[in-house]
Amino acid sequence: MLEQAHQEETAKDIDEQSSSQPLTRLASYVYGTWHSSHEDTRTVVHAITGAPIYTVSSHGIDMQQVVKYAKQNGTELANWTFHQRAHALKQIAQHLLEQKEQFYGLAHATGATRKDAWIDIEGGIQTLFAYSSLVRRELNDEKIITEDSWIQLSKNGTFGAKHILSPKAGVAVHIDAFNFPIWGMLEKIAPTLLAGVPCIVKPATEGAQLTQAVVEAIVATGILPKGSLQLICGQINDLFDYLGPQDCVTFTGSAYTGQKLRNHPHLNKYSIPFSMEADSVNSAILSPEANEATLDLFVREVFREMTTKAGQKCTAIRRAFVPQALLEQVQQKLSAKLAKVVVGDPQKPDTTMGALASPKQKLDVAAKVAELAKEAQIVFGGDSAYKFNADHPEKGAFFPPTLLRCEKPLEAVSVHTTEAFGPVCTLMPYQSIDELADLVARGEGSLVASVVKNTDENIEQIIQKIAPWHGRVHILDEESAKESTGHGSPLPHLVHGGPGRAGGGEELGGIRAVKHYMQRTAIQGSPNSLTHVTHSWTAGANINQDRVHPFKKSFDELVIGERLLTARRTVTEADIVNFACLSGDYFYAHTDKIAAADSFFGERVAHGYFIVSAAAGLFVDAAQGPVIANYGMDNLRFVEPVKIGDSIRVELTCKQKTPKPQKDPSQPEHGVVVWDIKVKNQRDELVATYDILTLVARAA
Repeated sequence: MLEQAHQEETAKDIDEQSSSQPLTRLASYVYGTWHSSHEDTRTVVHAITGAPIYTVSSHGIDMQQVVKYAKQNGTELANWTFHQRAHALKQIAQHLLEQKEQFYGLAHATGATRKDAWIDIEGGIQTLFAYSSLVRRELNDEKIITEDSWIQLSKNGTFGAKHILSPKAGVAVHIDAFNFPIWGMLEKIAPTLLAGVPCIVKPATEGAQLTQAVVEAIVATGILPKGSLQLICGQINDLFDYLGPQDCVTFTGSAYTGQKLRNHPHLNKYSIPFSMEADSVNSAILSPEANEATLDLFVREVFREMTTKAGQKCTAIRRAFVPQALLEQVQQKLSAKLAKVVVGDPQKPDTTMGALASPKQKLDVAAKVAELAKEAQIVFGGDSAYKFNADHPEKGAFFPPTLLRCEKPLEAVSVHTTEAFGPVCTLMPYQSIDELADLVARGEGSLVASVVKNTDENIEQIIQKIAPWHGRVHILDEESAKESTGHGSPLPHLVHGGPGRAGGGEELGGIRAVKHYMQRTAIQGSPNSLTHVTHSWTAGANINQDRVHPFKKSFDELVIGERLLTARRTVTEADIVNFACLSGDYFYAHTDKIAAADSFFGERVAHGYFIVSAAAGLFVDAAQGPVIANYGMDNLRFVEPVKIGDSIRVELTCKQKTPKPQKDPSQPEHGVVVWDIKVKNQRDELVATYDILTLVARAA
């Protein structure tokens, strides 16, 4: 282990180097200008060489003005539609991708190998692409989200409600951790900007140079409205004192710091949402019936999480649970792989693992390993005799991959609650699934756990017991390993967060993350009022009928509430027989007279899909016109059976219109029209309901 005297000496050397030469001042971007200061500075050193590289200070920044600037100008972003915001995000992502080599050049100072930096740089940029695509695919091109259909609150249907989500009229403050200075910022600002809310980003001081470079590149594009993105390098000082009820704060970092910020009296006074994603003691579990191949998968996954980013990942595996009988075998295999790791300068070709982010982090990891060693035995690494592949290893923030073994985890405390934020993991045995569940729960809530199993092994019982303690559970076997993104890779589509110690927050999570920055409001009123507010026709609202068939009208000519009431069609026995022959669907309820008589229906009924087909025959206008194609069908329900001799008719109503951007300029401009379909019988009873989507050409 590193000696305390050596730790203090290293810290002293850093201070001496910091004061010996003038350094670059890292600028903040606030109220539309770049701001730096030479007062109250903090010095950041190179993770490999130990040399000072820049200073950081937020001295002189008027935090009240920062908040005011965001709110005064944030209305422009809120007035953009979801698709406008999504296209802006895509343009930003494309620009950042073109600048990526600049970011890779800066990443060396954080101790990262190029492979490690790829996760931060290109992983972050791909998050922007993913969110842009997700929003354009799943949300209408509106300024608000209509969450549900008409909720009738009165007998005759003249009073009801819908829930809408609108952008909060405030600002989101994002406080990020040091380990992913680019991805950590981009994963937060993507859903925030898409929600129409401006951001104030406060990166960790270590790695802030990377965050600043990305913000500078985004600002240079001029794509975002002013005030949409501000950057504070240094302390936030009294920023929280100027936040209000429409604002929110997100935090990624240590649980201690997060709890301290969460308890800020001003945040509590105004019930300002505080979402925390804290470092947690995540687990990997080797299944009880593991075979040799499964054991190798487990070792590979634990090894990858220990050495990727030098173990500086909030999702990294800290506890590895193994059946008692396999503990020695796992230790030997994992130690053998760790012995091949070359820790050192990432610019040296033989290096496979870089340094920690800073000397401060190195001291912290060493102290935490010493704490863990009180309850566990160090079986690999953990001492200063480790050889590093660097010219001056004593100046860098290098730390060896360290594996511990805790023989009696039920009697231990620190191994479940202490996280060494580096290439450190503790092996522990378990005797039964109940014991395993107990041990996992002692982590007090985690971001992620991996369960490595045989392909045909059922681990339902394990999942049921550990799922409540995690934001994500990753099941790995030989089948999924071919394409799995791995234990430690949060994805834009899935929740990134966890309960308890992990902070209780949810970053990412697809559209869920966008909604986090929006206000949910129940809007009550008449069908017409709600149609006006949501731009979506509501049952009971006014309709517009004329002699021109809706399918003869262009996208621009159609109005919300345009309706066609079709002629009737009587369903015959021949219809049912012919449809069965055509489709191959001879289900007894349609074709077997005797069996159908004993069925739920009491007699033969028409195929549901025949009703849908017959309905199309009633409302479609066959002549060439503005309608280009059927784009899809949503929310299909068969409400009542249609029997031989029943007559059906269709109410077709224009429900919603969404313009679509042109990907191919040679194609005609068009939009998506959502039509409300109600199929009724001769007694005016609803027999089927659904939405169809059509591509409709715009006016020339």
